Amino acid sequence: MDLEKCPGCGAEFPPFSGATHPYMLSSAGCWAAFGAVLAREYSDPGLFDVHRLSVDAYAVQHPGNQSSRPALQSVGLHLARLTLQLERGLSPERANAAMVQLAEYKARFHWLEPPGSLGTITVAQVSPLLEPAAHAAAVRAWARAALDAWQPHRPTIERWLTFAFIPVGNTHLE
Repeated sequence: MDLEKCPGCGAEFPPFSGATHPYMLSSAGCWAAFGAVLAREYSDPGLFDVHRLSVDAYAVQHPGNQSSRPALQSVGLHLARLTLQLERGLSPERANAAMVQLAEYKARFHWLEPPGSLGTITVAQVSPLLEPAAHAAAVRAWARAALDAWQPHRPTIERWLTFAFIPVGNTHLE
């Protein structure tokens, strides 16, 4: 069977005719796989703690293009929330509150050139995992791989966090 490569994350999926996101560049098969991940997370309250990691990992692995203001702002906000959760240890709720606070400054964001590889784990490895513990572990690894891929932009992400008065090392919101 021929597979179709996603123009965002690079994962391969069976050909699929369907919708895609308006500014996150993906194949229809990849977008459908992400939909399956979201459906699983929404149907199992035990997966709520990893839900935002899934959203963030998918968003930064499907950055869209430079001419799309929503795309570049999305990447910035999702990279910030991944940083707050994975690097600073904020809970999903606190990281989300910080992301909402930071969104007030998203007009200051600029395009970050995507890295050559957007991570070694994609939604393709997560979507088939039906057992909750395996799903959660895979999402955590996916989020880490996605954030690690963007490491060359770490100074910019840290600077953007200071726009919302979230300095390096701050693990709580005032």
